[in-house]
Amino acid sequence: MFHPIAKYLMCSYAYYVEANPLVSDAEFDQLAKDILKDWETIEHQHKNLISKHDLEAGTYLGKYPTIVKGAVASYRSIDNAN
Repeated sequence: MFHPIAKYLMCSYAYYVEANPLVSDAEFDQLAKDILKDWETIEHQHKNLISKHDLEAGTYLGKYPTIVKGAVASYRSIDNAN
C-alpha cells in the first residue's frame, strides 16, 4: 500500500509527533530492518531524510516533509472506515 520509506516516515511522525502510533513497536522495528536490508536498492524521493543509523536505532527525529502529515491523516481515515 505505501512505499517502505513513506511508511517509515508516516509511522515515525505518528509516534513521535502525534504520540498516536500507526503500528506496533514490533511492526515498526521490522519495517526498519526490512528497509535496512534493502537500503542499496530502495529508491524514494525522501530516502535522503533517513540514515542507516536511524534504521539501526529504530527511530527518526528529523524533519518531516509536509506530505507526511496529510498521509498520516489519510491513513487514519481509511483505517477508521474499515
